[in-house]
Amino acid sequence: MKVAGFGFRRDVTLASLREALLAAGDPEGLTAMATVSDKADAEPLKQLARECGVPIKAVPADMLAGIATPTWSNLVAEKFGTGSVAEAAALAAAGPRARLISTRVVSQDRTATAAIAEGDGA
Repeated sequence: MKVAGFGFRRDVTLASLREALLAAGDPEGLTAMATVSDKADAEPLKQLARECGVPIKAVPADMLAGIATPTWSNLVAEKFGTGSVAEAAALAAAGPRARLISTRVVSQDRTATAAIAEGDGA
């Protein structure tokens, strides 16, 4: 299972999410997208998921806490207890033995981050 994880600001656009995903890697073969639960219903993310033909996995914020990530944001760590929402969401959604194949990348306008993980599924 190949999962793209996303972190983003409320005012994110479809273009910013798409840019972050493409910068993270080839979306070919994605089986799902993931983000923190309170943002899973964001319209731009739903549009991108439809474009890619994959579901969105909503990851509860408490599941993100404690997931070790190779990149780190102090703001994200204070709010979620992990260094990167994109990386942690991708890892959580891809399953217990998941590994990142792309670390967090940031869109040029800095409103979206994306990372990609592979795993056996949750």
